[in-house]
Amino acid sequence: MSQRARTLGPPEALDYYDVRQVQLPVSLTPLEVWNLIMRDPQPVLRVAFAVRDAISARFGVKRIGGFSGQAHESVQVGAYLDFFLVEHIGPDFMLLTERDRHLDVMTCIACDNGCVTVTSSVVTHNLYGRIYMLPVGLAHKWIVSGMLRRLKRRLQR
Repeated sequence: MSQRARTLGPPEALDYYDVRQVQLPVSLTPLEVWNLIMRDPQPVLRVAFAVRDAISARFGVKRIGGFSGQAHESVQVGAYLDFFLVEHIGPDFMLLTERDRHLDVMTCIACDNGCVTVTSSVVTHNLYGRIYMLPVGLAHKWIVSGMLRRLKRRLQR
């Protein structure tokens, strides 16, 4: 795992922790990884976010709408990449967060000589957050793995 990976706390203190990694044929920055993955999001994500928003709105959770596919030439700390707040951006890692009364989410995209590591951590604050993470935790692993596989295939062409 990258030395730059960041989480919301030590793994044993988290309610969700996942690390996915891929070796790419070229070196990229974290923002380049984000742009390439998000320019063509998996079709299942649109459906997943629509379902998520419909259910969550009934519990007073803001709609996030999913990923826009918009590319960014640069981004600064405090800006948003879709619903994620950029808490750190550098040449080798980027920290993205989403925090609300139910849970805190942090995604770290770290890049090191073509190796891309996506580390996701979640701390839940209440019953809704814990219930929410049951299906999301399972789906998240599958979705991130798929995103990284698609990225690698695209870059190998």
